[in-house]
Parts: sequence; C-alpha cells; structure tokens
Amino acid sequence: MKAIKPNLLHRLLHSIVSIHPLLAFFAHNMHRMDLYFLKLTTGKYSLSELAGWTIIQLTTIGAKTGRQRTMPLLAGLEADKIALIASSFGREHNPGWYYNLRAHPECTVTFKGTSLPYVAREVHDEEYDKYWDLVASNYVGYEKYRKYAAHRRIPVMVLEPKR
Repeated sequence: MKAIKPNLLHRLLHSIVSIHPLLAFFAHNMHRMDLYFLKLTTGKYSLSELAGWTIIQLTTIGAKTGRQRTMPLLAGLEADKIALIASSFGREHNPGWYYNLRAHPECTVTFKGTSLPYVAREVHDEEYDKYWDLVASNYVGYEKYRKYAAHRRIPVMVLEPKR
C-alpha cells in the first residue's frame, strides 16, 4: 500500500476542503458521502480518493455504547502499519473514533475490499512527528487543522496488524 503523491487537481481539491468556512460542511458530510460510495462499490472506492487520498474504513467498538462503528478515514501507509491523525477537521474535540480506539484498541481495517484485524496505539515524540509527516504530506489541510485546534494537541494513532 503506497500513498499517491498529490498532483495539481489533488492539491486544488485539498485547498477547497480545508477552507475554514467550508469545514463545517465537510466535517459533517464527507464521511457520509464516502460511506455511500464505498457501499456502491462494495468497499473498493470512496469519493475522497478523487483527491488522491488513501481512504480506509476503520471499524471500532464504541467507547460508550459498545456497538461497532465504521468510519472512512484518510490514512498514511507504511509497510504493514497505518497512521491516522485525529484532527476532527480542526474542531474543538478529538473525533469519536479516537476515543473508541483508546477504550478498545482492537479494530478492523477495510482497504480496497479486504478486511484485516489491527491493534491501535497512540504515538508520541519522534514517532508522532514521523507519522504526522507521513499523513500530512498527503493532505495540506492537516497543517491548517493544527492551527484551528491550537488549544489541543491533535493525536496520532498507529494501527499495527494483530498478531
């Protein structure tokens, strides 16, 4: 699994999605649009892939409800590891999937129609910088989200295959 280097069209779409006044729309609706396209294509393609992003479907167990939750997310891929940035589009709080992984680190990742079990862990220090750079290099919006969410440190999670 390898990330796509953003071309001119990708960079244009990245810029549009990360415009602050549009964030509320995309934060509320992008995952819904991606889930719809993933369902239509039996888990093989998402709408966000038009922007050159690597999209996975993360299935977690709800921290409060105990129910399964599936969310399409932009991911950074490194060998068999998957990096996720819990930016929540730069909003005030971390996204729900982050709290789900903290409570229940075992999860399932579906990528291109194939599902595999993973275990999540939060990274810090040099590892944080490494994986932040990996994911943020594929989407310029993360640096903007970092500014919007200056009141909190945006978490980075790494998923490793369950052994």
